[in-house]
Amino acid sequence: MKCTIVGSRYFGASVLEAFRNDGIEIAGVVAPSADDRLAVAGREAGLPTVIHENPRLVEGSAIPEDTGLIVAAHTHARVSDEALARSRLGGVGYHPSLLPRHRGIAAVEWTILEGDPIAGGSIYHLSHGWDAGAIAAQDWCFVKQGENARELWERALAPMGLALLLRVAHHAREHGELPAIAQDEQFATRAPIIRRRIELAEEPSGPLATLVVTAIGADRPGIVNLLSERARAFGANWTGSRMASLGSQFAGMVQFEVAQRHADALTTALRDLESAGLRVVIARSEPPPLGRGRRRVSLELTAPDRPGIVRDLSASLSAHDISIEELGTELAHAPAGPHQFGVKAVLAVPETMSIEALRALLESLAAEMMADMALDEGPA
Repeated sequence: MKCTIVGSRYFGASVLEAFRNDGIEIAGVVAPSADDRLAVAGREAGLPTVIHENPRLVEGSAIPEDTGLIVAAHTHARVSDEALARSRLGGVGYHPSLLPRHRGIAAVEWTILEGDPIAGGSIYHLSHGWDAGAIAAQDWCFVKQGENARELWERALAPMGLALLLRVAHHAREHGELPAIAQDEQFATRAPIIRRRIELAEEPSGPLATLVVTAIGADRPGIVNLLSERARAFGANWTGSRMASLGSQFAGMVQFEVAQRHADALTTALRDLESAGLRVVIARSEPPPLGRGRRRVSLELTAPDRPGIVRDLSASLSAHDISIEELGTELAHAPAGPHQFGVKAVLAVPETMSIEALRALLESLAAEMMADMALDEGPA
């Protein structure tokens, strides 16, 4: 029996190598691009190598006629019915979860996100519906405390996938058929891709001052507008507030960030509100001077809540000589799905670290934490 490997990247190339080392005949290789690691390995082995033009679909013409079993190893393209029909036993794929749990492209990430103490891998029959075919083989492993998705994949789930695919290929070769146990739909969950973003925007030059304004007075419409109009007139940023109506009285506390050159004028304008019947108290602070060779960057991060977010963030930044000057957190309760944990921080970053390098570092961290991030480069 000959197998055709449909896949990509490290895992696809690893499956090809493992099958060849185990004496399993290979009919051909199907990969998404000529420079993909699996395509390169296939050509180096002298195997028929096909590049499928449609990134979402593997056509029947890509499968050699003498294929006994199609093996999907890290492919994001659906293997068409025509392709499966060209293989005597159809096709199987490896999914890094205990199906039907975590069906989808981000199974390992959702295993960590959901706090699963046990993970696993499944060999399933390729069929209609993503990751919904009958199960041919499964195995499981414990998830280590504090382990991230990449570490779990590399330590346990990738080696497990290789072993399971070999087991299924041996069974097919020896028995001419494959086990097929239907998935129990009552336990099915989804694992959609977790998107992230990083935005970098350089702020206007010049140091900033922070004004914390407390306003108390008889409650009436328009008080908040009085505060915001004066802040807008001097280009101040409204960064936080707490307000309440107690009896007939209004009490509010607002934090503004404003260029130092406008701070005195804004303070005067806010104090003038006392003529409108408000009692105004203003506390002013300015960021401490940075050490030589450093600059400030503001960071906003949003991630599905899980233990250790602040710990992982601070450890990763510290390892690259980035310190956290200010830190605030909040937890947003979602009616459906995981709660969202938010972090706002001011970082002191070495001048020698380029924006591109900082972006790459935080992209990697965001991928591991399944987080959205926004960055603003501030004045030194």
